[in-house]
Amino acid sequence: MRLTIARCSVDYIGRLRAHLPLATRLLVVKADGSVLVHSDGGSYKPLNWMSPPATLRISEPDEDAAAAGAISIWTVQHAKSDDRLVITIEEILHESSHDLGVDPGLIKDGVEADLQRLLAAQIHTIGAGYSVVRREYPTAIGPVDILVRDQDGATVAIEIKRRGDIDGVEQLTRYLELLNRDPLLAPVRGIFAAQQIRPQARVLATDRGIDCVTLDYDALRGVDDTHTRLF
Repeated sequence: MRLTIARCSVDYIGRLRAHLPLATRLLVVKADGSVLVHSDGGSYKPLNWMSPPATLRISEPDEDAAAAGAISIWTVQHAKSDDRLVITIEEILHESSHDLGVDPGLIKDGVEADLQRLLAAQIHTIGAGYSVVRREYPTAIGPVDILVRDQDGATVAIEIKRRGDIDGVEQLTRYLELLNRDPLLAPVRGIFAAQQIRPQARVLATDRGIDCVTLDYDALRGVDDTHTRLF
């Protein structure tokens, strides 16, 4: 992982356009190809980012950019679209690189682990004719919660959350990008399953062709009989 603190401006060019004016920011370049732009506020969310697969190219500024104060231009190009992140750097305040090794992945809390187990045992609630290939299906960036085959034999990756947020959709998107590189699995579509799914996460999932499913924890446990209750 490469960490750079720099005075920079940032332009995102693609389906949407966005501009961050000159300021001091943290640039994070990860081994998976993702690049994230952070400020000192806004909690854990980056101001802008590029998801993998992507390539980073560092070049000298042209005469006009150099005259305006730029010392280098970082261009992050997505491998599967025309989207790109252009970072114009005027000053580097700190730079370091670190080998983090292989991460063991997120350990689910009790509710998410139970949801995964219960849903795998009742996978028909997702779709008739569905069958489980494996729980915790391994990938290079962590395990997919449940990998299944649908009624037509196509591969489906299911990511389970207690509360479905944008980060969960991004996580599933990364899994799908990796899984679809495997000719034995591709094409792989995704299902984002959670007890509660935020509207922003649902919009992002729909935009990326990912289905959303709301899980009823009590019904899966057999505590709440949805067929006999009045409402």
